[in-house]
Amino acid sequence: MTSVLYDTPGPKAKVRNWAYTVIFLVIAAGVLWWMLSALADKGQLEGAKWSPFVTDGEVWTTFLIPGLLETLKAGAIAMVIALPLGALLGIGRLSDHTWVRATVGTWVEFFRAVPVLMLMLFGSAFFVQYTGVGSEIRPLYAVITGLVLYNSAVIGEIVRAGVQSLPNGQTDAAKAIGMRKGQVMTYVLLPQAVTAMLPALVSQLVVILKDTAIGGAVLGLGELLSMNRQISANYSNTIPTLVVIAAIYIVVNFGLTTFASWLEGRLRKSTRSTGATVPIDLDAAENPGVDI
Repeated sequence: MTSVLYDTPGPKAKVRNWAYTVIFLVIAAGVLWWMLSALADKGQLEGAKWSPFVTDGEVWTTFLIPGLLETLKAGAIAMVIALPLGALLGIGRLSDHTWVRATVGTWVEFFRAVPVLMLMLFGSAFFVQYTGVGSEIRPLYAVITGLVLYNSAVIGEIVRAGVQSLPNGQTDAAKAIGMRKGQVMTYVLLPQAVTAMLPALVSQLVVILKDTAIGGAVLGLGELLSMNRQISANYSNTIPTLVVIAAIYIVVNFGLTTFASWLEGRLRKSTRSTGATVPIDLDAAENPGVDI
């Protein structure tokens, strides 16, 4: 099948594509074999190094599950705060008032430019000097602060771009029926922009979840990745521990993206038709001089 954007490959192109596929698979298999050989030479594939994750439930109950829960807690709190804050920032960047656009724009550009690690460090120093937050919970607060400041700015840009991607006719039609700008944004633009923004928003939520590991490496937050040090110290299996932790991250993030894909499909399906019908007065329709 040939379309404007795609031409069906001919016989030579098909052979060439199959050749590229075979070459790629051979190279990938070679790289995988080399990695496994290197791990085997270092004794990292021995059953004794992997068995704690299968036979010793204490590894999960003491280290991995508590670390995963701490990761999910920090990520969830940051998401709950960053999403509405980012939506407000995005709407503020679309304001008709220059001082609002300038202020919000400065905020967004500043926190987008500062590394999230630096924001976490500033947050930690702030809680140490100006608050009475205890040392046990201070890393969690600092991590959430850094994640919220950085990701709310990024989400604000996503919201702004999503709203501006809609046709101008949406705004014109809403204003034509007498809707105020706040009503246009709330009831017309944002509901439609959510579907367009969802893939980018989900990607940013995944970033939030992964960036909690920075707090574990620098601030001592007891999240999932930081448990690698304790497990390795007890079982001397650094590489297997990192592989298991990476697999947990993959499963969690895959679940998040799968849910988002399902939600996006539902939203797209629901916006195709509202199911509403306009009743017609048959008696009036028979009289051409009467408005229907």
